[in-house]
Amino acid sequence: MSTAVHFGAGNIGRGFVGLLLHEAGYELVFADVAAPLIDALASTPAYTVHEAGEGGRDHVVDGYRAVNSATDEAELVQQLGRAELVTTAVGPNILRFVAPAIAKGLAARPAGAPRQAVMACENAINATDLLEREVRAAARAEGLDDAAVDARALFANTAVDRIVPNQEPGAGLDVRVEPYLEWAIERGPFGDAVPEIPGVTWVDSLGPYIERKLFTVNTGHAAAAYFGRAAGKQKLSDALADPGIRAKVEAVLQETKALLVAKHGFDPEEQEAYVQKILTRFANAELPDTVDRVGRAPLRKLSRHERFTGPAAELAERGLGTGALQEAMVAALRFDAPDDPEAVRLGEMLRGPDPDEALATELTGLEPGHPLYDDVVGIVADARAARRG
Repeated sequence: MSTAVHFGAGNIGRGFVGLLLHEAGYELVFADVAAPLIDALASTPAYTVHEAGEGGRDHVVDGYRAVNSATDEAELVQQLGRAELVTTAVGPNILRFVAPAIAKGLAARPAGAPRQAVMACENAINATDLLEREVRAAARAEGLDDAAVDARALFANTAVDRIVPNQEPGAGLDVRVEPYLEWAIERGPFGDAVPEIPGVTWVDSLGPYIERKLFTVNTGHAAAAYFGRAAGKQKLSDALADPGIRAKVEAVLQETKALLVAKHGFDPEEQEAYVQKILTRFANAELPDTVDRVGRAPLRKLSRHERFTGPAAELAERGLGTGALQEAMVAALRFDAPDDPEAVRLGEMLRGPDPDEALATELTGLEPGHPLYDDVVGIVADARAARRG
């Protein structure tokens, strides 16, 4: 049986990536730094993934193992050394912390073993490229140059899409998810040795696919959260049930649709059907998702190549409208969840002494002279006035 090591045993790791790897027949090894979670996995023979909504069914995941990646490096490296597949769902900012272990696993790989597939399954564009750079840098400390890494590993970018909300108290290891899922992986790095993973879509060019997902699913999801939070909603489904909020979210997605059609040549009717499918998913009342969970990390979501500034900047460069995206950015700047460190930091920045122009650049990465820059400066000024009351 082939082995897969998955970093990140949280809800997405157990309810999406781990589930598909288990169903593909891999001997699944979860790696995580959260001791209570690893202990629970080690002492529990199985957990269930519950699909909530029309067409949903239950999936039992069993036969896995769990390794504490903070305290049991020797075991982790041993498992990595024998694994055919390594995946992550830890967040883009954590990839640099898992890369050294992956590099050590490559160094421990037996001579003549097939190349190990390494894939970062994160909500970020080309996250595997970031992980690859970190692994190659760490591999040098293990005596592996780039040629040695190439002989031992391949790196493939992916796009993942499944709504996995915060779980109900007392759920244990079970995970509640939506029935819909997409996991797209670029085919090229695998050559003729493409693994069989049910549920995966293999694509020749992942770039347009990733942007379509980021600028439709992620942009729409975050917009619904910020508009919903501003309107006093708690559940995401309640926000989408409000006709006014739904209209705002749909307007945002019409703008990103215009960009995707212009940039990548997506068929307008197919993209419209995709938008409507996404809106239906967000409105799934059987998923207990909250606007606070979806809206967390506003600094990242407002950054240059993320879900708001990214498409708005490209639309402005093409002379296309950005009014709805700008309205979503206003809502994001007013997101003030006290238990989210990024939201707290955002509030501090908006109440701070930096000029509006400097803060606009710090938040969005846009420089003077960009066609969206003056609008963003105005948005920041308005948000500061609102914060200062």
